[in-house]
Amino acid sequence: MGIGRLAARGLIGGLFIGHGTQKLFGSFGGPGIEGATPMMASLGLHPARQNAYAAGITETVGGSLLALGAATPLAAAALTGTMITAIRKVHLNNGPWAANGGWEYNAVLIAAVVALAEVGPGGFSVDSARGRERKGSGAALLALLLGVGASTAAIELGRRNTPAEAAAGGPAGGPVAPGTDSTAGDPVTADSTSATADSTTPASTTAGADAGAGHRVGGNAGDPVTVQS
Repeated sequence: MGIGRLAARGLIGGLFIGHGTQKLFGSFGGPGIEGATPMMASLGLHPARQNAYAAGITETVGGSLLALGAATPLAAAALTGTMITAIRKVHLNNGPWAANGGWEYNAVLIAAVVALAEVGPGGFSVDSARGRERKGSGAALLALLLGVGASTAAIELGRRNTPAEAAAGGPAGGPVAPGTDSTAGDPVTADSTSATADSTTPASTTAGADAGAGHRVGGNAGDPVTVQS
C-alpha cells in the first residue's frame, strides 16, 4: 500500500512547506518576505523580492503536492529546482559535508524526490485515487531535467537583472560568506542578518558578537552557523 512512500512524502513535503511558509509569512521563526528579500539579493537572485516570493511559493506548493501525492513528478521537479539553486549559490564551494556548510543534505532531498517520481506516490495519494499516477524512469528523468532547467533559468535571470550597484560590487550583490547558513537548505548570509542585528541589538552586545565571529555553534541538520547569524 505504499506506507514507506507515504511517510517519505509526508516528511519531505512537510519540511518544504515549513521552509516555504518561513519565507512567505515568517512562520516557524522564519524571516518572512522582508527577511527573505535581502537574502535573495545577497545571492545575486534579482529582482530579489520576486525571487523571495517565487522560492517561498515553490517550496510551499511543491511540498503540499508532494505530501498529497498529487502531480508528483511536477512537485519533484519544482523542489529539485530549489535545491539545485541552493547548492549552486551557497553550498557548492563548501564541499559535500553538511557540518562544513556543504551540499549533502540538499543532494539527499533531490535524490529522494526524484526517486518518488520514479516509483510513484503509492496507494495513499491523490494521483492514485484519480487513476493518474505518473511514474517510471521517464518521469524521474523529466523531473530532474526540469529542475535543472528551472534553476539555470532563475540564476541566469538573476544575473541579467542585477542592479548596477550590485554589478559594481555594491552591498546588494556581495558574496555569500561560507558557513552562514540558517536552517538546512535555506541560506541566510551575514549581510542580510547583520542589518537586523544592528537595528535591534545594543552596541555592547553587537561588539561581543563581532569579536566572536568565526567561532562556530551547532546548527540544524549538522549545518554550522556563525555567531553572527
